[in-house]
Amino acid sequence: MSTPHDTPVQAAGCVLWRRSPADGELEICLVHRPKYDDWSHPKGKLKRGEDPLAGAVREVAEETGYTPLPGAVLPTVRYCAQGRPKEVRYWAAEAVSGDFTPNDEVDRVLWLPPRAARERLTQPRDRSLVDALLHTPHPA
Repeated sequence: MSTPHDTPVQAAGCVLWRRSPADGELEICLVHRPKYDDWSHPKGKLKRGEDPLAGAVREVAEETGYTPLPGAVLPTVRYCAQGRPKEVRYWAAEAVSGDFTPNDEVDRVLWLPPRAARERLTQPRDRSLVDALLHTPHPA
């Protein structure tokens, strides 16, 4: 019999990307969360009964201020957080509009080329999502 502590926490997010305004090269958005002092992809817990894709879009907009246009499904990341299993479903998403305003959850965002984004990510498990994004179709 499973207990609430065995049931994975459900979360969703996006690997948010854009074309650099300066040179048109691919850039990936990373968020800095002061509570954890880490750099990650924008993501968050789903509300009860919330569709994962809707939750991913909501969380990205809340954390970054950008409107994401979801594309390809990326791998689901599974790990333990505070002693509980957690599953985070991800999508590739283009930032189509918006602007970042610091908030309690996220105090900074960085737009980085893929290699620099991979290096800046705090958790190694998040780096594979950059690789997955690079293998999905996105606008040239």
